[in-house]
Amino acid sequence: MKVVIMTREYPPHVYGGAGVHLEYLCRELARMATVEVKCFGDQRLDFGNPSVHGYPFGSDMFEGNPRRVRQSLMVLQSCLHFNAAPVEADVVHCHTWYAMWGGILAKICYGVPLVITVHSLEPLRPWKREQLGRGYDLSSWVEKSALEMADAVIAVSESDRREIANRFQVAAHRLHVIPNGIDTSQYRPVTTTSALTKYGIDPDRPYVLFLGRVTRQKGISHFIAASRRLKPEIQVVICAAAPDSPEYALEIERSVETLQKERGRVIWLQEMVMRPEAIELYSHAAVFCCPSIYEPFGIINLEAMACETPVVASCVGGIKDVVVQGETGFLVNFDPVGADNSEPAEPQKFAVALAARINELVADEKLRHAMGRKGRQRVVANFGWGAVAEKVFAVYAAVKEKE
Repeated sequence: MKVVIMTREYPPHVYGGAGVHLEYLCRELARMATVEVKCFGDQRLDFGNPSVHGYPFGSDMFEGNPRRVRQSLMVLQSCLHFNAAPVEADVVHCHTWYAMWGGILAKICYGVPLVITVHSLEPLRPWKREQLGRGYDLSSWVEKSALEMADAVIAVSESDRREIANRFQVAAHRLHVIPNGIDTSQYRPVTTTSALTKYGIDPDRPYVLFLGRVTRQKGISHFIAASRRLKPEIQVVICAAAPDSPEYALEIERSVETLQKERGRVIWLQEMVMRPEAIELYSHAAVFCCPSIYEPFGIINLEAMACETPVVASCVGGIKDVVVQGETGFLVNFDPVGADNSEPAEPQKFAVALAARINELVADEKLRHAMGRKGRQRVVANFGWGAVAEKVFAVYAAVKEKE
């Protein structure tokens, strides 16, 4: 079987969970099929399995357009590049809306069955309008069109599956649930401290870690608000880059600067850290905090748990499939409000609850270690990439058989 994977992100150009997902999924799928990756970027690997072909993202053609609309149009242009030569495969598998136009064209023009993995849903990310402007209407239309014409749709959690079923016309037999995975031989507790030294983190004082993009979705503003209520001895380490927009980047920059003046020992890493450094940061953190307001799955929680670090997270979406309340960490009620459920009804109450759970864990070393051990045991038992890839391959086989 030959599979063409279409994606915006692929190593080394990775900024979110979808890129991490594909790095490991493609490696495992290559044991069962011939895999070709078509992505945005300058990657090129013509030999081997998977092969990788990067295509440009950006063009002078759209210079006259507003920045926000221009970005969406450039996405469609890159997807056209995916189809410039005939797509010769048994299955095309798209990840995120950025690649879905490529899958639509491949299915229509070349008759290749289309599989889509949903890493997030546009209707549940209304803040994307800040990034894309009216391009958000375009991304939403592309996503809806692709999901409703796909031969199979993969949700990464039960919560994700319910949202897809409720919002789109996707028949139950075409909708599957296959969680994300993690390489537990790579993500494991380490004792090295070079990353802590590099970034000025005191190894003798506990710290809480936030790791994620500078986007409203990841709840970074709520983490900053919670940090104001942490005990003075707790260091705050914010590992956050890739802002959705210059405006939001400035908003968060000002909030962090204020926090630094208020409590000190606030360390903000504004670049994407390399994986060995991330593993060190996870391993030595007293607590990992994931205050996302929307999270179909949340690979970062798996990463922290694999490194035996307890998690304090918002009780939303796929996080509930990963973090076991009271065993591997604490889930904090989000209590959303509004038609799009994009903010907590009482932001201050949410921040207070996050801080209380973080303070509780930092104060109880025995509980932290117990939760950390149970977290790794859960990850090893349930989220290996080999099993994930076998389930995905079974979807491919079923789709191919129905041709």
